[in-house]
Amino acid sequence: MSWQAYVDDHLMCDIEGQGHHLTAAAILGLDGSVWAQSSSFPQLKSDEVTGIMKDFEEPGHLAPTGLHLGGTKYMVIQGEPGAVIRGKKGSGGVTIKKTGQALVFGIYDEPVTPGQCNMVVERLGDYLADQGL
Repeated sequence: MSWQAYVDDHLMCDIEGQGHHLTAAAILGLDGSVWAQSSSFPQLKSDEVTGIMKDFEEPGHLAPTGLHLGGTKYMVIQGEPGAVIRGKKGSGGVTIKKTGQALVFGIYDEPVTPGQCNMVVERLGDYLADQGL
């Protein structure tokens, strides 16, 4: 299966049969290289990827400055140190799950809930981790 199929079929899928979808999604290598992304995913700057990687190594690193994706700032909310970063902006937000070789991103807005985004992103992240990726 191509990486694009993981994004299209597993991240940008219909959530719980309600016709709701994430706003954008992507899978990036730990070096910031894009493996696959939805057309709506923001173009990340290298310092944004560096900041995300630093926060996985040192949880709390992004809290004072916020999480930035393509210039959009998200307030960092509680995630799982070293495994998941969550951000909030207005009625939407972002979930980033780290695996052995990749970062799985999901960006959402209403009517998708934070819990639904977490479930979609973390389920794929756990699957990839189980595959040794």
